[in-house]
Order: sequence, then C-alpha cells, then structure tokens
Amino acid sequence: GNEATFSSPSSRLVRVVRVVRAMSPPAPTTPPRKDRQTITPVRHGLFFRAPEALPRGRHSLTREEVRLAHQERLMIAATELLAAVGYRGAGVREICAHAGVSRQAFYDVFADKDECIFAGYDRFIQVLLSRLAVSPKEHELGPRAREIIGAYLDTLQLDLVVARAFQVEIDALGLRARERRRKSLRLFANFIASERERVIQGPRAPLPLSAYVGIVYAVRQLASDALDECEEPDLGALADDVTTWIAHTLRGPTPDEGE
Repeated sequence: GNEATFSSPSSRLVRVVRVVRAMSPPAPTTPPRKDRQTITPVRHGLFFRAPEALPRGRHSLTREEVRLAHQERLMIAATELLAAVGYRGAGVREICAHAGVSRQAFYDVFADKDECIFAGYDRFIQVLLSRLAVSPKEHELGPRAREIIGAYLDTLQLDLVVARAFQVEIDALGLRARERRRKSLRLFANFIASERERVIQGPRAPLPLSAYVGIVYAVRQLASDALDECEEPDLGALADDVTTWIAHTLRGPTPDEGE
C-alpha cells in the first residue's frame, strides 16, 4: 500500500501537451478564397447568354432549339464551376446539377467534360477576337496598340469569372489545352500583324511572326498572373504599363536598320 507510483516521461509529456492546449487560444482560421468556395455567375450577354427556362410538357420548340439551349446552359455551368473549384473539383454530374440539365441531355450535346469546357473556351476566344476587331478609332501605331490591348483587358475585366476560367484554370486540362491555346494565340498574333501593316507609317522592316506571338504571350501572361493573384484585379491598369514597349516593338527597325 506504500508503494510509490512513478509516471513515465511519455505520460508526463502528454499531460503537459494537454495543459498547453487548454491554455492556448484557438488557432485563427484563414477565410477561403472566394473563387474557391463561391460559385459566381458569368455576366449575361457578354461571352454567354443564359437561355430562358424550357417550358414543361408539350411545347413548340424544335429538337435543335432544345439542344442549343442545353448546350449554352452546360457551357455556362462548366465555366462557372471551372472558375470556382478548378478542373478536378467538378465532373459531369456537378455540371449537370448546376445547369439544371439531365445527364442524358449532356451526352446528347457533349462527349465528355473536356469537350464541354473546350466549347466554352472556343466561345471565349471568338468573343475576344470580335471585340478587338471592332471598327478602330485610332489610325496611328501607338494609339492603335493601346486600343487593342485595352479592348482585350477591358473585356476580361467585364467578366472575371470567364477570364479566370479560361486564362488560369484551363491549364489543368493539359496537352489539349496547350495546343488549343497556341492555336488561339496565333490568331491574335496574326490580327496584330495585319493591324500593324494597316497603320504603320513610313518604311519599316517586316517583323517575324514570333515577334507578334511574343507580344500576345506576354500580355496574356500578365493578365493571367493578375487574375491568379488577386480576387478583383485592375486589368485595365496593365494597358498603360505595356503599351509603350509594345508600340516600340511593333514599329520595328527601318529597312536600313534591319539590314
């Protein structure tokens, strides 16, 4: 009955840890990034136009009209989920649920999730190019360069959900996404090349296609980094930062300097 009771070092350590935990304030919780938790809707009418709800029961819509309505809803849903939770955060089931479209209707339109996302990406590129090609107001190289860059960045600013989906998160789709991006960015490079030829003043040596591609990649990457780093980036501010050196690059050397 008089035997001494000894505590092992490990048991004493456990008791100390429990006391310290009890005395310590709770660890602060870091609020999650909004674009990883909240599904923000795209801006209606810019890149996508949400169709009205299809009527229940018998209706006069053709099969093609119904298919196109489902296609638009699914592209919108895929884009919003891609921006919010990333490529691996949602599958066909989640896209269908968010769009309010059945899985059968999904597979009537798209073969798989990637095809749905790439259809949205193609729309994204189409709209950007169309907005850049609107009748120009400037007819000198420097102001026209500022006009083109501003149109690109301002369009992204108008719908940060779509911009974040297709400038940042699309990279998770791997090789097919990179191939599609290269093809799309060359379209922008060719457009800038044609605009240079239209407004250039005085004899200037021709520029290689790689110069135009380099400009497009640089501006795109700056915009993508801003979208990735900041919830509400000021993309328009980038235009003033890059216009001077882009205009200088586009002027290029005179024929004598180019020899």
